[in-house]
Order: sequence, then C-alpha cells, then structure tokens
Amino acid sequence: MLRKIIFKYNNAGYDNELILPVTPESFEVSHGINIETVNIHALGDVNIAGYPTLATVSINCMFPAQQYPFVVGPFNPDPYVFTRAFEQWADTRLVVRLVVTNTSINIPVLVESISYGEKDGTNDVYATISLREYREMTLVTKQSAAATQLRSSPTTSPATARGAVSYPIKKGDTLSAICRKYYQDESLYPKLAKLNGIKNPNLIFPGQVLKIPPKNQL
Repeated sequence: MLRKIIFKYNNAGYDNELILPVTPESFEVSHGINIETVNIHALGDVNIAGYPTLATVSINCMFPAQQYPFVVGPFNPDPYVFTRAFEQWADTRLVVRLVVTNTSINIPVLVESISYGEKDGTNDVYATISLREYREMTLVTKQSAAATQLRSSPTTSPATARGAVSYPIKKGDTLSAICRKYYQDESLYPKLAKLNGIKNPNLIFPGQVLKIPPKNQL
C-alpha cells in the first residue's frame, strides 16, 4: 500500500499541507517510557517505570526531478523546493503535524534536521528527515486554597470561574463533549470553535490547546 506522508502547518493564518511526492523508502517512529534504575539496600538494582518519552521520527525519502509513475503527491521539477521547506521549518522552529495515511501516526512535531544530496545523475534528491514530537508547555501557578476548592468542586466547572482556562485536546475528544464538560451544553461547540479560530469544528487534533472562557464570553 502506497502511504501518503502529510505535513500540516499554519502559514499567515491559513491552514496548509505538504505531501511528500514519493512514498518514502522507509520511516521509523520510536515510542517508549523513561525507566529509572534505583539501588535499594539489601535488594540491589530495581527498575522503576516512569512517564512516556516523546517520539522521534526518521524518514528516508526522495524528491524527484521528473514526474515518475510512482509520484503520489504534488510534483515540482525543482526538488529543492521541498528541502527548502524543511530547512525553513527547522530554522523558524515551526510546529507541524505529521500524518501518515492509514496508520495511527498523527502527532505535532519539530524538524530537528534534514540531510540531503544527489547520487545517481538524475537530479533526484534523496533526503533523511529527523523529527521530534512536540509537547506544549503550560505554566502552572500557585493558587489560593479557595480557588483550588472552587476548581475541584464537582458542581462548578472551570469555565464558570473568573478567568479562562486552557485545555489540551486529547485523543478521542470532540468539541461538543468538551462543551458538555465545561458548560453542560454541547450545542455551544460552534461558538467555542469560532473563539479558538477553528474553521472546521469537526476537525481537531490531539495536542491543540483550547481557550475555554466563561460561558457568558462565548
């Protein structure tokens, strides 16, 4: 099966995507957890399972200089158009979303590096792209005991507090379910999408961070 490797990104407020023109010869994704080894007296070394590590991705691909029959993505006679795109993403630290069709791979990534060159006199460019999974960092501030009690109350939603809260989208989430959780009203999902600049309310991705304002500010 010829898979498509798609990179989704935002440029000047517009959603764009780059599809690799040729199905890669190979790609590799790492997944795991941190394991810490602790030495306990009279017992010896013990391995303790930690939290998940961020994935690393390596893709070996080709950017063709001519339109071969096996080209699956957009063709450009200048293969260096693609290398320049990855170089720019790396230099600007742009977060892009990697999607591999017909797989579960759909993650935000940073371009760590790209190495490329020609080797067979056809002007085709062969490249190795190294990616690192991206995780949004959120600032946790110390709150008063009253604010903490308000947030943890089962009858009070964070969205009914004074300020907006941030919510990182998880796999399986929908905007209507999020509205039901925070506002007890799933019909508010179009307004929440508009406030967060989401053009298609039915298309959200794990890792996106939503601004959840009080209900009266939607």
